[in-house]
Amino acid sequence: MIIYHQPMPHSAAPLKKLLIVRNDKLGDFMLSLPTLALLRAALPATELEVLLPEYTREIALASGYIDAVIHDPGHNAPPGHYRALRQQLKLARYDAVLTLFSTTRIGWCVYHAGIPYRLAPATKLAQFFYNRRLIQHRSQSTQPEFAYNLELGKKLLRDFGVTIPTHLHGPYLHFPRNDIEALKHQFLQPHGIDPKQPLVFIHPGSGGSAVNLSLGQYARLAHSLAQQAPVSFVFSAGPTEIETAQALGAMLKGIPHVIYHSTHGLVSFARHIACADVFISGSTGPLHIAGALNRPTVGFYPNRRSATALRWQTLSEADRRLAFSPPPDSGAESMLEIDVEHCAQEITQRLQRFLS
Repeated sequence: MIIYHQPMPHSAAPLKKLLIVRNDKLGDFMLSLPTLALLRAALPATELEVLLPEYTREIALASGYIDAVIHDPGHNAPPGHYRALRQQLKLARYDAVLTLFSTTRIGWCVYHAGIPYRLAPATKLAQFFYNRRLIQHRSQSTQPEFAYNLELGKKLLRDFGVTIPTHLHGPYLHFPRNDIEALKHQFLQPHGIDPKQPLVFIHPGSGGSAVNLSLGQYARLAHSLAQQAPVSFVFSAGPTEIETAQALGAMLKGIPHVIYHSTHGLVSFARHIACADVFISGSTGPLHIAGALNRPTVGFYPNRRSATALRWQTLSEADRRLAFSPPPDSGAESMLEIDVEHCAQEITQRLQRFLS
């Protein structure tokens, strides 16, 4: 197969319809929100559509940056689904596609859909389906994931001769303040939780992808926090994580807490996360929702180069996030050497700054 290199767009070429691809995990998508905000600000008249797995559709639309979501059938879908997706993309007549995370199957679809401008990172075999590529060396993890995404968005704007907006900042996801205050009261009142106490969310699940603390470490962390300051806890759980949250709650009898089981979609989960004064977890999707909301975040990261605290830092402002990792000489996947009692002291010291 020969893939011809397309000529560069003229600086005055119209960009009427743009497809953005970020179709991997929830946390990865949340870290694409600054790029979507950039494109929305720079291209107010352009139709922006995003290719996503179905489970992130609701929160993508709630961000307010995009006009539509295209469903990615997933890597396990029968070949016929990819042919149908290719035809759907062809009929949509996009002027360009910006792929923030490239896979061969989606590269094949956008190439055969005839999208004239196709930009992706210069990595993997998938890059050969694209006629615009940007060398980034993401595997070296020298900057945050959201910054890598922004580089691609800015390249697209430069290629089309569009002025790059400046002074964009979070929160990149937000809900009306009065709505969140009412939800928080409704959430806490039946459990007798004092609304004046800091509300600390701990999300002990990992979604099957992130290396995380053990339940015992989370229990010791919560005990230490409760001993050092008056706080109330919420142990949150995704649809398949309720047993993990319940097990953590059973370890902390006598310490005020609520178990929150998210069963009504990601927007409902995000609205509850917006109630948090601090959100604590491994580098999971919910942690990155909290970051997009600019809630104070505490993240636990392994030593693996591809999963560092720098690469996967949250979107919270710099003084509203903390990150902890094992000592440098520990194993890449080991979290057992994290001193959670020391972490609790640092979290407590920062708590007043978080709440200011």
